[in-house]
Amino acid sequence: MERLDVFDCSNIFIASYFTDDRGCAHCNREHTLIYIHSGELEISDGPRKTVLSAGDCAFMRRDNRMWLQKRVKDGQPYRSVVLKFSREYLREFFRTLNRHEIPTDAKREKKSLVKFSADRRDVRNLFESLLPYFDVAVIPPDEILQMKMAEGMYAILNTDENLYASLFDFVDPWKIDIVDFLEKNYMNDLSMQEIAYYTGRSLATFKRDFRKVSELTPQKWLIRRRLEAARELIRKGGRKVTEVCFDVGFKNLSHFSRLYKETYGMAPTFS
Repeated sequence: MERLDVFDCSNIFIASYFTDDRGCAHCNREHTLIYIHSGELEISDGPRKTVLSAGDCAFMRRDNRMWLQKRVKDGQPYRSVVLKFSREYLREFFRTLNRHEIPTDAKREKKSLVKFSADRRDVRNLFESLLPYFDVAVIPPDEILQMKMAEGMYAILNTDENLYASLFDFVDPWKIDIVDFLEKNYMNDLSMQEIAYYTGRSLATFKRDFRKVSELTPQKWLIRRRLEAARELIRKGGRKVTEVCFDVGFKNLSHFSRLYKETYGMAPTFS
C-alpha cells in the first residue's frame, strides 16, 4: 500500500517518507541542507544530474529550480530530512560569528548544489538524531531545533569556505532579488533592459549581478524556466500544447517544440 508522509515544522525541519517513486519540480526559496536516510534522490539541475543515496547529504543554494526524482531503492522507501535556513535566521547567525575567522577571499558559488563527502559522521549524526521526532510526529522543542540548525550551519561552513559567501550574501544586498523577480515574470515579454530597470539596476549591473546567481545567461535562464513550466503543465494534462506554449512565454510553437524535444528527448505532445 502506498504511503506518503511529510512532517513539516514551520518549513524549517521537514521529513519525508514515500513508498513509491515520485518526481517534482522544486524551487528552493531558502538555502537547504538535505540528507537521505534511505532510498535514492536524483537531482537534475539543467544538464547536471546528481544522485544522493542513503547516508548522502547535499547543500542546495536558494533561488534555483531543480527537478527531483525520489525513488525506492533496494526495497527501502525514500526517506529524507531537510533543514532550511531563512534570511532572518542567517542574519542572526552571522552576528554570532567571530568576524576575524570569516574567510575574506570566499567567492560565491555559482553551483546550485554541493554534495558532501560520504564520510561525514557529523552530518549523519545530526540528521539521524532528528528522525525519532518524525517517527512519533512530535515537533522538537525550539531549543533542540535551534541547536540542530546551528549544527547544520557549521556542517555547511566546514565543507567549503566559499559557502560563506553563498550563505551570507545579504552582506551585499540587492534592491530587488533578481531570481525572485524572474520567477514571478518569466512568462512575460520583457526585454533585458526592462528587467534590469524593474529590478532597480542598469543593464550592465543587472548582467553582473545575474552572474553571481547563475551560470546561465539571463536569456538561457528564461528559456529553461519556461520549458520547465511547460513540462509541468503538459504532465498535468487537460491543456493543448499550443496553449501551454504561449502561456509560459514562448512566441513560436515550432521553436518551442524544437527546444522542448532537445531538452527532454521527446516532443511536447507525447510527454
